[in-house]
Amino acid sequence: MKLLAFSFIIPVYNRPEEIRELLDSFTKLKGDFQYEIVIVEDGSKDTSEAIVNRFKQQLNISYFFKENSGPGDSRNFGMRKAKGNYFIILDSDVILPSNYLMEVNTFLTTTYYDCFGGPDAAHESFSNLQKAINFAMTSFITTGGIRGGKQQLEDFQPRSFNMGLSKRAFIDSGGFGKIHPGEDPDLSLRLNQLGYKTTLINDAYVYHKRRISWSKFYNQVHKFGLVRPILNQWHPNSKSLVYWFPALFVLGLLVSILLFIFNIKLLIYLYLFYFVVAFILALITTRNIVVAFQSILAVVIQFFGYGYGFVKSTFRLLVLRKEPKEAFPHLFF
Repeated sequence: MKLLAFSFIIPVYNRPEEIRELLDSFTKLKGDFQYEIVIVEDGSKDTSEAIVNRFKQQLNISYFFKENSGPGDSRNFGMRKAKGNYFIILDSDVILPSNYLMEVNTFLTTTYYDCFGGPDAAHESFSNLQKAINFAMTSFITTGGIRGGKQQLEDFQPRSFNMGLSKRAFIDSGGFGKIHPGEDPDLSLRLNQLGYKTTLINDAYVYHKRRISWSKFYNQVHKFGLVRPILNQWHPNSKSLVYWFPALFVLGLLVSILLFIFNIKLLIYLYLFYFVVAFILALITTRNIVVAFQSILAVVIQFFGYGYGFVKSTFRLLVLRKEPKEAFPHLFF
């Protein structure tokens, strides 16, 4: 294996303040590593160029402005411009812990993979809403599932807010596709088909800020649900009954409420037990009772948004026999 030369690829769209926070975290990284940062401005009106220029004396940064073409194409653009042989792709709304690059370098020099993903976490400075949504997105009892697992996970599907990709794998795969969201699992699955292994580096986590409201959170998870049947159609081997769980959860919740009206209480008691467990886990994790209560709402929104999107997409693709771009043009660039 060659000596690793890291290039951080960061697309940004109208988020200069996020770039400031992220670049500030770069200045605090531990370890004597040579790396570059490639900022790709994706047609923003509120650009980050002035912010980037403030850090150029401290950090090795390249800044590029291009017409808007979506995050996947912007990442590809950045990787084509990058000089390193291993790319680390970040979203603009993350903050790096000081040991991030040490963890990545130690793992890859010990056990090399051409593609990795890392978990996300909530920083103590985040708002209650951000912490509640982070719990819903990462907890093992929600659709966050395996993100927080301690074991090394073969064939893990990295997410592009925190993802590593070798230059060789990028060239062979062609990088990200034109769909969004869903461009990251699509790339992971294509890499697997090409014989590349992917993994989770559990200790290479980032603080994922997620500057979103309840309505934006719903729209986000709804799109995740819409995308999954498309990915299942493109990659039949990726199909799993697990993806039906959010829809079945919501259906069961509605049925439990209906049965409760007719004095049949067992099912709703099971749901109450689940929500109590979720509340306790959120309280232990965040040590904040307000966040714990908000986490319950976040979980319900997550299941409903994803489940409804998954069912709607499945119906349009399998029953109405529509092509993905025809059924959901807003998911494609």
